[in-house]
Formats: sequence, C-alpha cells, structure tokens
Amino acid sequence: MTRKFDFEMPKSLTEIVASRLRQAIIDGEFALGEMISEDTLAALFGVSRTPVRDALTLLQNTGLVEIRPKRGSFVFQPTEADMRAICDFRVMLEVQAARCAYRHDRAGVVAGLQAGLDEMEAAIAADDDVRYGHADSAFHLALFLHSGNSYLLDAYDLVAGKIGALRTAMSRQFADAREVSLAEHRAVQAFVDAGDFAGLESLLTIHIDRTVDAYRLALDSGRIAVATKPRVQRIHTTPST
Repeated sequence: MTRKFDFEMPKSLTEIVASRLRQAIIDGEFALGEMISEDTLAALFGVSRTPVRDALTLLQNTGLVEIRPKRGSFVFQPTEADMRAICDFRVMLEVQAARCAYRHDRAGVVAGLQAGLDEMEAAIAADDDVRYGHADSAFHLALFLHSGNSYLLDAYDLVAGKIGALRTAMSRQFADAREVSLAEHRAVQAFVDAGDFAGLESLLTIHIDRTVDAYRLALDSGRIAVATKPRVQRIHTTPST
C-alpha cells in the first residue's frame, strides 16, 4: 500500500525575508512611502540581493510594496481614494464574516473578540501602539477565523497587511483616540453576540470610515509624509546559513 505523509517544507530565504519585511511594514518599522534599500536588507539578513529582490516582488503582489523602475522599492502609500476603497471593502467583508460566524460558531467568535478586547486593554495600559495594532488586527480577524468560510478569509488576506500597517500608523499618530476605538470594539462584540447585523453594519461603517478621516488629518498636519530616502532599519533577524 502506498503511504503519503504530510510534512511542512522549510521556508526558502525569499519567504523568510518576505515574512519578516511584511511584519516590519505592519509594525511601522518602515514608514508609509519609505524607500527600501535592497543593499541594507541584504546586509541585515546576511543574504545576497537575489532573495531580497524576490521578497520585494512577493510583497508587491500583496500591495505592501511598490517597485518603481529605475527608482527603487517603496512601502505603499495609499491615496485618499485608495483608503476609501479599502474601507468599503472591509465593511462588506466584516459584516458578512460576522453573519457567518454567528451561525457557524457564535460562542467561539464572541470569545475570540473578547480575547482581542483584553489584549487591547493591556496594550493601552502599557502605552504600546504596536501591541495595540496587533490586538486590533486579531479582534477583526476573529470574525473570519470563526466564519467557517475559507473564501472570506482569503479575501480578507488580500488587504490584511495594508490594514495592519495603517492601524499601526494611525494608532501611533493618534494615541489619544484609543479609548474611543476600544469602546467601539466593545460595541462590535455586543452586536455580534446579539446577532444585530444592521446595527453592526452602521457601527462598522463609522468605525472603519474614521480611518479615512484620521489619514487625511495625518497628511494635512504633516504627521505622515511621503518618505523617499532609505534609512537604516533595525530589523531583528535570525542568522542565515
């Protein structure tokens, strides 16, 4: 009898670099619009430029990186129209994910949302904007993880990296708004628990649209600016072989 064994293939250098760089962008180690130096990344990871270049191409496919011919690679920087499109997409997806999660695993999704709330509270107490961004992402991701629909999760993955980076940037620029954000997340959990999807859609529209307003304010005030010069990054890496 022929036997088949499932096992996980080791990640390639390209995948390792892409994964770490993706997280660095989400965590705000690279600013929106900032130029990414291939030489600097290669030195930090202790690899040649080839896996770095391939990693940047992978991230370009997810929209996190923009490669400009003869100019270099840059972290994405959305226009206001891009922000509006992302936010509209999020509202549609998250409401549908909440409906599915309520039917498929109501107790699980409510517990997952509560875990996100607990972590958000801990992040506020620690005044840790990156931790708060991670907790915020985990909160919204819970809707998809408990939806029982892999296609919804795949659709969310298309913009999850961008959303995470924008969350960190907005949380860092407007730390005084975290209490308002936390209160709205509590209300999201309550609407999901009650199965009130009309109320949830109204709240999510307000909650998510606030990102557009915050982004516009950050641009107008100069808190977020287009960066064109590369800077040395302190990306924590593991030695390569």
